[in-house]
Amino acid sequence: MDLELKGRVAMVTGASRGLGLAIARALAEEGASLAIGARGAEALEKAAAELRELGVPVFARPVDITVASEAEAFVRETTERLGPPEILVLNAGGTPPAEDEIGSLQASFELNATANLRLARLVVPGMKQQGYGSILFIASIWGREAGGRLVYNAAKAAEISLAKGLARELAPQGIRVNCLAPGSILFPGGSWDRRLKADPEGIQTFVEQEIPSGRFGRPEEVGWVAAFLVSPKANWVRGACLTVDGGQSRAF
Repeated sequence: MDLELKGRVAMVTGASRGLGLAIARALAEEGASLAIGARGAEALEKAAAELRELGVPVFARPVDITVASEAEAFVRETTERLGPPEILVLNAGGTPPAEDEIGSLQASFELNATANLRLARLVVPGMKQQGYGSILFIASIWGREAGGRLVYNAAKAAEISLAKGLARELAPQGIRVNCLAPGSILFPGGSWDRRLKADPEGIQTFVEQEIPSGRFGRPEEVGWVAAFLVSPKANWVRGACLTVDGGQSRAF
């Protein structure tokens, strides 16, 4: 299936590894021009070099999206180099380190909710100008149901709520907003990779008890779904939160 993404400008945050890199790769394989951002410059440039081998333009910029001026510069420089973004994948997220639980909650909301909402608002004018817009939040199954860490659950639930609200608000303007909720995904350097190395028996028990498919998910399995959701082929999918979890979640 041709997803009709060739030549479209796509921004992906948190794109230096894991889910973000897999999503960027899936978009590149469909011919999209890429603007990728992450905080670590060295890993980001390595990812950019890998993506350029797929034959598409790639603009890479180190960015901390929680800093308003950096987010603004990321959008502005993407527009200058590639054109106005038609696709935005908000993959940067997680639970930043903090001194206590309240600080962790505040930092998590700043990253997962505030910064992502700000970046989404920044790309909307260009999407209106281009006549096409697709925004995708990468949340978690733990934003849809209980089971994860308290602070992480709350922040991801807020992210899913924002996606739904924006979807209804922006639909009349031809801009689609959706959300992906991955389950437990294994990739080098990720949280499950660290846990697996620290406690292989315990993590194997977790997989057997919690993931009906009997294994962790792979980043590319999220990337393929993301590429479809941001594409014109998913035109009538708006305000959805789709789980990509091998049957792990229990919510209806």
